[in-house]
Amino acid sequence: MSSAAIDISLVWPAMIAGLLITATHVPLGIQVLNRGIVFIDLAVAQIAGLGVIGADWLGWEPHGWAVQAAALSAALGGALLLTYTDKLWADVQEAIIGVTFVVAANAAILILASNPHGAEHLKDLLIGQILWVNPQQLPAEAAIYAGILAIWFGFRSRIGRVGFYTLFACAVTVSVQLVGLYLVFTTLIVPALATRRLKRHRLLACYTLGAAGYAAGLGLSLVSDLPPGPLIVCSMTALGAVIFVLGPRRGRAEVITA
Repeated sequence: MSSAAIDISLVWPAMIAGLLITATHVPLGIQVLNRGIVFIDLAVAQIAGLGVIGADWLGWEPHGWAVQAAALSAALGGALLLTYTDKLWADVQEAIIGVTFVVAANAAILILASNPHGAEHLKDLLIGQILWVNPQQLPAEAAIYAGILAIWFGFRSRIGRVGFYTLFACAVTVSVQLVGLYLVFTTLIVPALATRRLKRHRLLACYTLGAAGYAAGLGLSLVSDLPPGPLIVCSMTALGAVIFVLGPRRGRAEVITA
């Protein structure tokens, strides 16, 4: 896509979508990192995407409520399955998550194999189409994210493992359809990983990094011929690496919090 083709009217909805995803995924990402289940979002997002692909295969309206229900049902089913395996085989949970992702990804490929637009659908699932976010959908999605955040910050000590996986599935189901799987994973993990040694204002640092990553990527897309999704991924990761390298070492972090 050329820079001339990227109108500023396309950028502001994309930036709002990025901020909404950052708001929700940062606290969930910190929890994912603490639990040591880094690739869970890839697995659950891929399962949600499989639900969307399955609904498309059945001929359902691409952006209708039936497709949303299919995606959410698939994600919740996957999340509950991972809750069950986490309870039984916690020592190999990361491996189970990886296998789940691979199976869901290959099932999607098989469903799309006979679709003449299958490669395009798979690309959209992975890298998304953030510039084509529909502004009219943002209020409803913002309300969903607000509900998730209210439950997380208000009741996270009481929702338990099942509650966490359920909230996670709801967030990822919306996000993967907005921006694609790669941006979902980046927003979830990179800010949490880059700030893991911070003992003060970590949440604020994560939010700042996420917002800066989206702004930098979208800004670069305005002046280049490169697609915004990969630019956002690379920008956020580069900024995260700077924060991680320049941030406090483990020993210094102890002094800061003393």
